[in-house]
Amino acid sequence: MAHRFGVGQQIKYQTKNGLVSGSGTYKVVRQMPIGDDNRLCYRIKSTSETFERVVEEHELSRTQ
Repeated sequence: MAHRFGVGQQIKYQTKNGLVSGSGTYKVVRQMPIGDDNRLCYRIKSTSETFERVVEEHELSRTQ
């Protein structure tokens, strides 16, 4: 199992439950190690926020 998105790549993030807050364009900061649950996770950051988020791969998509 390999990560689909690379460090530095611009991606779109859709929050859980489709909430608008936090959704938008982000940059991948780090690929997280694959855990015991086999979920692929990333640390992402928006230029409009001062913090990073940890999200699962299924919440991300490529930018156009």
